[in-house]
Amino acid sequence: MKNKVILVSSDQLGKGDKELGEGVLETFFTLLKQREELPAAIFCMNSGVFALTEQSFASVHIKELEEKGVEVIACKTCVDYYEVENKLIAGKISGMPAFLDLASKYEVITIS
Repeated sequence: MKNKVILVSSDQLGKGDKELGEGVLETFFTLLKQREELPAAIFCMNSGVFALTEQSFASVHIKELEEKGVEVIACKTCVDYYEVENKLIAGKISGMPAFLDLASKYEVITIS
C-alpha cells in the first residue's frame, strides 16, 4: 500500500443503500489504518470530501491515518462546492494539481 494513493470520490463505498455504503467506507478505513503498510496519500474529491467531516464515521479513521503520516487532501473545488471548509476534521485543502502530482508518482486506487 505504501506506493499507492487512495482516491475517494464518494462518501460511501459501493452503489446501493446509503447507510450500508457509509458503513462499508468506515470499515475500509478502519482496516486500512491497522495495516503495517499505509498508503502514501488519500485524495478526496466530489462527495468524498464529506468523508473528512464529522458527518462521516470514516473521518475518525482518516484522521488517525493522517496522524500516522499519510497525506490527506481534500479537493478545493469540491470543498467549496459543498461548503464544508469549516467542517473538515482531517486533511488539507488543495487542488487537482496536487492529485496529478501524486498520480504521477504513485499507483492510484479509486474507491467509490
